[in-house]
Amino acid sequence: MKLKDYLSPFYVWKRAFDKPFTTRKPLEDRPGAPRYRGFHQNDMEKCIGCGSCEVICQNAAIDLVPVDGIETTRKDSGLRPKIDYGRCCWCALCVDICTTGSLKMSNEYIWIDSDPEVFRFVPGASEKPWKNTEAGYSQHENYTLLNLDRIDMPMLTPEDSRKSFIETVKGYSKEEAMKEAQRCVECGLCVATCPAHMDIPDYIRAIRDDNLDEALRLLYDTNPMPATCGRICTHLCEDVCSIGVKGEPLAIRWLKRYIVDQIDDTRFKAILRDEFKPNGKKVAIIGAGPGGLSAAYYLVTAGYSVTIYEASDLAGGMIRYGVPEYRMPYDQLDQDINYIKELGVEIILNNRIGKDTLFSDLYNNYDALFFSTGLNDPYKMAIDGESLPGVFSGLQILDDVTKGIKPDIGKSVAVIGGGNVAMDAARTALRLGAESTLIYRRREEDMPADTEEIHEAHAEKVKFITQAIPLRIEKTANGKLKFIWNNAEMVAKEGAARPSPIAIEGDIQSLEVDAVISAIGQGADYSFLPPEYESKIKFKRGKVIINENCQTTVPKIFAGGDIANPTADAISAIADGHNAAKGIDKFLNKK
Repeated sequence: MKLKDYLSPFYVWKRAFDKPFTTRKPLEDRPGAPRYRGFHQNDMEKCIGCGSCEVICQNAAIDLVPVDGIETTRKDSGLRPKIDYGRCCWCALCVDICTTGSLKMSNEYIWIDSDPEVFRFVPGASEKPWKNTEAGYSQHENYTLLNLDRIDMPMLTPEDSRKSFIETVKGYSKEEAMKEAQRCVECGLCVATCPAHMDIPDYIRAIRDDNLDEALRLLYDTNPMPATCGRICTHLCEDVCSIGVKGEPLAIRWLKRYIVDQIDDTRFKAILRDEFKPNGKKVAIIGAGPGGLSAAYYLVTAGYSVTIYEASDLAGGMIRYGVPEYRMPYDQLDQDINYIKELGVEIILNNRIGKDTLFSDLYNNYDALFFSTGLNDPYKMAIDGESLPGVFSGLQILDDVTKGIKPDIGKSVAVIGGGNVAMDAARTALRLGAESTLIYRRREEDMPADTEEIHEAHAEKVKFITQAIPLRIEKTANGKLKFIWNNAEMVAKEGAARPSPIAIEGDIQSLEVDAVISAIGQGADYSFLPPEYESKIKFKRGKVIINENCQTTVPKIFAGGDIANPTADAISAIADGHNAAKGIDKFLNKK
């Protein structure tokens, strides 16, 4: 050793008489800097329990926990972050990533207690001196770790789209899809909201990892019609996307479509590896719509022999006969159907139960029966002139076009209604060369149609007339139809969810057109059910009553889709089909 090595410890003594840098009275008030990262704050009303803070924490210092008084809703998990200050390093990544901006850090840093358990606490849930402190660290106004802007979807221009039935949405490229997928914070609120409870964060992660085979397997775990849903799903999941609180929600539906678009359907069987052993039991399904097809897929992969009876000449139900090809190309629908058929599901077309096959024969010859026949019986407007030539239902127009029949609607039409069928009928009329005017009894914001359908209808120059109560239809001397309505004002009624249209006395208006298309809704047709069965199945307001297993009040009969659930969309029907398959399996195996 060198001499300096022996002397170096003594050099410390020269500091013995220097002024110390320690605080002599640490408990005296000594506020932190205005942006100091002290103890956490959380606005419990603004927080939605998305869990992005929990995911980003590198020290596992945050857990999402239930809190008294916080209820679970569609847009709120009901959980709130709990901080463990034995692990926290005050890096503030949790604050920077917070999708709602509810999480902050006060500039308070002194907290003394003899109980170590208190240092694991839920910010905002209990009264602390720093609960409402303004000073401290929060997200910068002009800076965020989140990408709030959605990658634009390439589409045909409105001018081009209205000229033909070519699909209007072009789909993401690989680069676009991966950029959009990177926006996901994997909060999982979308999973709870999706009727089929699809594993959305995991299949989006698979897109980021460019592992599309795994992404396809994740889709089929809960949804055997991904090409279809990737186009027409009502995407309730996007309504609750936590990124959408401060920016644009993730394009979940388009990412689902991207997965299927990139994989050749000849590879599906090898990727999905759907191998099963027949169990000797048979199930009959009435209706080859999304509910029936979904039930068939999950039943056949569980070993059941499945036969679907369909009244139309092609499978697909209302997706084929009620959605125009510019929104739902039929080759993509066929891709979903063909894979289900490839697994051994038999689909008997042009077979109307009650006419071509007896319901009682199905009941007696199969171990279980599932029906999902959809809403295909158009409602009447209940006004004079509704039976005049030139008055059509929206479903009839869409059905004719699907079958290659050009309906005789002339050069101008009035479409009555505000739902998706009304929008589809109005936009279809444009493509058939007619001027299209949509007339609705309430305000535009009250329309039940998808927002994007309304937006695209406007872009394609569909004319909108709102707050118009239908009165009657008359035949004019020149052979046209005169649609007559009463203008209305919206009046809020006590206890009502939305204002009601009330006619303005004397304010009568009319429009001359070549055709009137009624699209005010539709109901179910149960004429295929013999009285002895219909009397045993319980109904409420036209809907079949089912339990959590989609089982009716007749144990052997199951039902689902639009005839049973309140949402009346494809993804809910698919979810019902899956639940029914599990319910049938429980019933037949006494589980």
